[in-house]
Amino acid sequence: VQLQASGGGLVQAGDSLRLSCAASGRMSSTYAMGWFRQAPGKEREFVASIRRNTYYRDSVKGRFTISRDNAKNTVYLQMNNLKPEDTAVYYCAAVGRYYTGSTSASDFDYWGQGTLVTVSS
Repeated sequence: VQLQASGGGLVQAGDSLRLSCAASGRMSSTYAMGWFRQAPGKEREFVASIRRNTYYRDSVKGRFTISRDNAKNTVYLQMNNLKPEDTAVYYCAAVGRYYTGSTSASDFDYWGQGTLVTVSS
């Protein structure tokens, strides 16, 4: 499975961005997909994931929405009301086995390259 993330950029606080992650290879619609982010000097952290249900970290609830288009093997992260603390490299990931909402990066099997999101104040 190969994952290709895109959509990052430089925006101002309060703006919106939509990240996309296109999957190819032995990808199945049953796989869970998710987004993580890593800010400079910090550890990678869970942002959101989707399989049958959706899961979010508390700080993005109500602002970010994860969705997927199984026909296109693509997952999206709509980010609204962005804040400077959302600045990070965003990574998409996929789980090729049973998934029950884990937020641990070690439980995700496949990773895309990151896309940088910079939010200025």
